[in-house]
Amino acid sequence: MKKITYKTSGVDVKKANIFVDSISGMTKSTMSTSVIKRKGSFGSLFSFDSKKYKKPVLVSSTDGVGTKLMVGNLANKHDTLGIDLVAMNVNDILCTGAKPLFFLDYIACGKLDPNVLKKVVKGVAEGCKQSGCSLVGGETAEMPGIYKQEDYDLAGFAVGVVEKSKIIDGSKIKEGDIVIGIASNGLHSNGFSLVRKVFSSFEQKSLSQELLRPTKIYVKPILKLVEKYRINGIAHITGGAFYEKLTKLLPKGKCFEIQKGSWPIQKIFKIIQKRAKISDKEMFTTFNMGVGLVLVVSKKDVVSIMKDLKKSRLQCWQIGRVIKHNQKRIVL
Repeated sequence: MKKITYKTSGVDVKKANIFVDSISGMTKSTMSTSVIKRKGSFGSLFSFDSKKYKKPVLVSSTDGVGTKLMVGNLANKHDTLGIDLVAMNVNDILCTGAKPLFFLDYIACGKLDPNVLKKVVKGVAEGCKQSGCSLVGGETAEMPGIYKQEDYDLAGFAVGVVEKSKIIDGSKIKEGDIVIGIASNGLHSNGFSLVRKVFSSFEQKSLSQELLRPTKIYVKPILKLVEKYRINGIAHITGGAFYEKLTKLLPKGKCFEIQKGSWPIQKIFKIIQKRAKISDKEMFTTFNMGVGLVLVVSKKDVVSIMKDLKKSRLQCWQIGRVIKHNQKRIVL
């Protein structure tokens, strides 16, 4: 009987170790002075300055990129998918008013391709830099039999911190508050199972520049606003979009009145809707429709906040308001 080893079974541990060593420079470039490096540690060590907080609360998130990865594989473009991975997590914890501290990634693949995965990690490092958090560790797993040789999957994990008294949870939203929509960078990382049904493989390749635009990371400019103004609610418009992600902020008896036409909807969404022959409601439940993040603020602060957003080069619009309603959560 022929000798069977872990390597002949499809897992090359030596190759994986070489890959990890090759990306160490990327991870180090993201690390703040709070990262503690210990050679023998089995976990990542991080010590933040708790003196800045009276009652620090840790906020965590885990998420992936979904089937957008399949478009990336088809187009052989992988460098922006790591940015997507970071964005999906740090934008979520931002919604509580939290500052991201550190990030970890998990990469599973059929067969480790260092050239591809280096591009992915380069994107992860870039996302961490954009959000001001440290890439402190991760895991790469070769799993032949579960994944095809060329396939890989990504998951990310982020931890942030917020002062307990400053947690943003929507509980302070009141009638008359204004809804500000902040522009997305296209599709971001949601709705791609539908996108891949709408467009052929050839079309996905030809449209890859549009389809693979990285999810916008809103962390730094929004944290500046949180320090300066009272923000009553923040929503990251991802899966479930307006009908689920936005409405989860609302206190009982309140409703969002969103004005369609108050912001420009990007061409890609119009093409998808026409091709798929689906309703506005389906579109506004599946896609961000050009609005990646929403702020709910007091009417008196709207003009100042929008000026600050524009100074940060974020396009924004006043897209609605908060009204009283005991049955509906959103009127769109």
